[in-house]
Amino acid sequence: MTVYEELQARGLIAQVTDEQEIRELIDNGKATFYIGFDPTADSLHVGHFMALCMMKRMQMAGNRPIALLGGGTGMIGDPSGRTDMRQMMTVETIDHNIECFRQQIGRFIDFSDGKALMVNNADWLLNLNYVELLREVGAMFSVNKMLTAECYKQRMEKGLSFLEFNYMIMQSYDFYMLYQKYGCNIQMGGDDQWSNMLGGTELIRRKLGKDAYALTITLLLNSEGKKMGKTVGGAVWLDPNKTKPYDFYQYWRNVGDDDVIKCLRMLTFLPIEQIEEIAAWDGSRINEAKKILAYELTDLVHGEEEARKAESAAQALFVGTVDSSSEFIPSVTVTEDDMVDGSIDILALLQKAELVKTRSEARRAVDQGGVTVNGEKVTDIKTAYKAEDFGDGLMLRKGKKSYKKAVFE
Repeated sequence: MTVYEELQARGLIAQVTDEQEIRELIDNGKATFYIGFDPTADSLHVGHFMALCMMKRMQMAGNRPIALLGGGTGMIGDPSGRTDMRQMMTVETIDHNIECFRQQIGRFIDFSDGKALMVNNADWLLNLNYVELLREVGAMFSVNKMLTAECYKQRMEKGLSFLEFNYMIMQSYDFYMLYQKYGCNIQMGGDDQWSNMLGGTELIRRKLGKDAYALTITLLLNSEGKKMGKTVGGAVWLDPNKTKPYDFYQYWRNVGDDDVIKCLRMLTFLPIEQIEEIAAWDGSRINEAKKILAYELTDLVHGEEEARKAESAAQALFVGTVDSSSEFIPSVTVTEDDMVDGSIDILALLQKAELVKTRSEARRAVDQGGVTVNGEKVTDIKTAYKAEDFGDGLMLRKGKKSYKKAVFE
């Protein structure tokens, strides 16, 4: 099986512009490709993780990745998949987020000895002369054609700002610059980026000639990332300070039965033959497959030690052999500031531990008998705890699978 055939077998490729040329470049390790990351937060999340896995696969096959940080495009905001305009970020926020991205991407991709590049599109976008851009780039784009793009059509009813309208041109210009500066011949992006990416390919061919190798692959990333990238507590972040390794493990441990094999194919580096063997397992072994998925991905993002801890904690909690002294259990710290008149009630405690989003949800969980503290069911929503009640920690449980240790400092 060739590299390109494996990408297809894993369900990663949605659309391509020039399949034969792309096959030859990828299979022979001659692709220099980029994927862009707009710094909309201070951590990468599951959607980015899927793109990083793709970059890693391509690099392992001898191809050279370019991680493009959107210091320039982040000033505008991508309208794709949006029903309203993104909140404008300050330069300071964008720079901070980019630095966070740099550190996280470096854990996945090997940047030594020119094996990969990490560049910031602010280096060329922020210094553009507006009139020159209109003449040299704007003349290559048809407004009528742009308005047929899905990323714009879905915004027309509520209003598309001129600021966002320029995003396609800026993204296209990125590919044009990367092509000229670094020999980048392939761009990759989520399936909601198809229109924007075609703009870049067309710009290169119109500016530099029809024979320019400007090739486009869209990946089944964004739709899958949006579907899989949410939990009860919100987005699944790659930063361990935002999503603890145990919570990351548990997220993948609890994916839907129909998504397990798909996630194994798309996200893990297990041989495709092994995954097909797992896919043939009897349905009663679905939980075993989920454990494999959770361990592999936690190992990839947080390392073997954290994956082992998360696995051990999950198993101990499942069989009921863990107590509040366990080092493996994710914890939350309660302080005097969380107390009211010297105590914290069970509803506030559940909310502080992020086992629920609201007090109303916490109330329902208690009323329905789904909350225990140190193994004892809590039936009264007025139950409260003082500092001395915490001891080595209170073991909170909501439902069958959500645990958190609450410690007082």
